[in-house]
Amino acid sequence: MPDHDVAIVGAGPIGLLLACLLAQQGIDAAVFEARDGADHRSRAIGIHPPGIAALDASGIGAAAREEALTLRGGEVISEGRVLASLEFTARQRVLILPQHRTDALLRQRLCELNGNALRVGHTVSGVHPEGDRVRLRVDAARDSTASFVIAADGVRSGIRRLLGIDWRPQRGRGWYAMADIPDTESSPRAQLHCELGGLVESFPLPGDRRRWVAWDPHRELGDASAFTNAVRQRTGIPLSLPDRVQPTAFHARQHRASRLAEGRIVLVGDAAHETSPIGGQGMNLGWAAARRLALSIERSLREQHPEFGDYERSALRLAARAQRRAFFYMTMGKPVPGPVGLGRNVLIRMLGTAPLRGRTADMITMQRR
Repeated sequence: MPDHDVAIVGAGPIGLLLACLLAQQGIDAAVFEARDGADHRSRAIGIHPPGIAALDASGIGAAAREEALTLRGGEVISEGRVLASLEFTARQRVLILPQHRTDALLRQRLCELNGNALRVGHTVSGVHPEGDRVRLRVDAARDSTASFVIAADGVRSGIRRLLGIDWRPQRGRGWYAMADIPDTESSPRAQLHCELGGLVESFPLPGDRRRWVAWDPHRELGDASAFTNAVRQRTGIPLSLPDRVQPTAFHARQHRASRLAEGRIVLVGDAAHETSPIGGQGMNLGWAAARRLALSIERSLREQHPEFGDYERSALRLAARAQRRAFFYMTMGKPVPGPVGLGRNVLIRMLGTAPLRGRTADMITMQRR
């Protein structure tokens, strides 16, 4: 008999949510995480309606709503002029909650469901299929076994590399810098500044703070002074970063695995597809995939045979769609050549077309994985 029904490698938001879904169904899922403590870096903040539905399914939806700020809508701005403004309906609203708080709620929920599920400080260095189970090498010293292994170990997935699965680049990459700063007068609305000097986005955060993101093609905005100068030059808005706050530079890229299942070993979340944080789709995409994967795991355990074809096809199809959208958002955020007025008029025409109206709500959320 295997030690566990399922072994999940990685205790990020996707692995934790999947573990909660499985534990609710009485499935023994062990989660192995290399980090000893919580990850407090500035990462994902936007939870879209599909993500909210996933949190509800895991049992933490109400707790997340209580802590989160609700994004009511936003504006697209150029040269101080509002080019487009929208209001979210109740069904469209986005929750803003820093990822470390979402992770904490998921960890707490998993502990309630199975106090022995989460194994922090343990690195999985190998996976070896053995008939009706998979053997995991943990901490290079001891082994554990499971009927199925789920790789939720992120963009640099070691399990994906061990399996030799191709990691295929997709269109859409760019450098950005961001900073979360105090803002006692912040409104619950997002702003996208599409300026000749490049994109600047800002999003409200819980606790009287606001996230600022600036396009940084030359990787020059990691310094506080350079960051605030760029924002002021592009938008006219003077920012003041506290001494302890430094901008975080990040490289937005897109990749997709060539396949997501290898027998009893399955990829999910960022291990399966890296989606640009511009557009705020990555974490929500992973949660939606985790819900589908949970159903496939239940069926596979019941039938004692891996059945992940439907999950793989669906996850790859939705990832391709999300990456096309993210590429569009990244392209739209780049400066338009020529006079400012020409760039503004081009943007107005783009926003006025029917196909883009439905996408604007997606465009004004942002996450960092």
